[in-house]
Amino acid sequence: MLHRHFSRKGRRLLALAALGVGLLVAGCGPQYVVLHPVGPVGRQELSLMEFAAIAMAAVILIVFVLFGTAVVRFRDYKGNKNPYRPDFHDHRLLETLWIIVPAVILAIIAVPTVKTTYALAKLPAHTDPVTIDVTSLDWKWLFQYPNQKVATVNYAVIPTGKPVLFELTADSPMNTFWVPQLGGMEYTMPGRVLPLWLQANKAGVYWGHSGQFSGVGFEKMFFHVKAVTPTAFQRWASHTHATAAPMTMADYHRLLHFTVVGKQTYASYPKDTFPSVTHGFSLSGGMYLLVRNNPNRG
Repeated sequence: MLHRHFSRKGRRLLALAALGVGLLVAGCGPQYVVLHPVGPVGRQELSLMEFAAIAMAAVILIVFVLFGTAVVRFRDYKGNKNPYRPDFHDHRLLETLWIIVPAVILAIIAVPTVKTTYALAKLPAHTDPVTIDVTSLDWKWLFQYPNQKVATVNYAVIPTGKPVLFELTADSPMNTFWVPQLGGMEYTMPGRVLPLWLQANKAGVYWGHSGQFSGVGFEKMFFHVKAVTPTAFQRWASHTHATAAPMTMADYHRLLHFTVVGKQTYASYPKDTFPSVTHGFSLSGGMYLLVRNNPNRG
């Protein structure tokens, strides 16, 4: 009777689990933007997540198989001939396995993760990136283009097929810059300039937002990154520089207020609104060295 009850309950739980997994997979549409990368950084990071998920799923499967085997084999029923040993103390082989196996699994996950992380910390060789200075404010994002001499608020325009070096700082509480379809997030901190390179290989408009609590209005810190062809990017920059109004220090000080604003565009911006000296941790030079030696920082 107990065996029949367990089997019925087990089948019900298995069916519910299968239904839940099916619904979850079916719902992984375009709205789950992190699962639909459009650039090399996002794709490599998604590959790492998939690899780690497979490794963890294998561990979970093994655990559930062992758990099910133990429940079925050692349940209390009439005629069970498996020995009951309440004084069982140790098993050298098992103790060795449950130390070595997790260590091996962690190593399998760690090696490609560390390798990819360090590889993504540097810009691709022989590239000429577009530089965008990003400042997180309360509660808005300011994008400044040192080469194109233009600025935007709550949106950015980038060229497709070309690395973009985002130099990140904050004139507000610490925050996090994240465009899920382009790649992972990076901190923005007052008095620091931290680099993050991303790339969009496909034209489109990509959602970005604050990935960290920074005050009562942080949930409104959304922005969009519009990826266009390199020709369209140059045309946009030239048109903006020729037609938009310049940003004054008074305009910048208004952006520092604890307010939520819409998209804004400026033909130029004051020189001293972005840090000229960088600080922070350096990964053997890499992008941090590039930021520090950037002639546009002067």
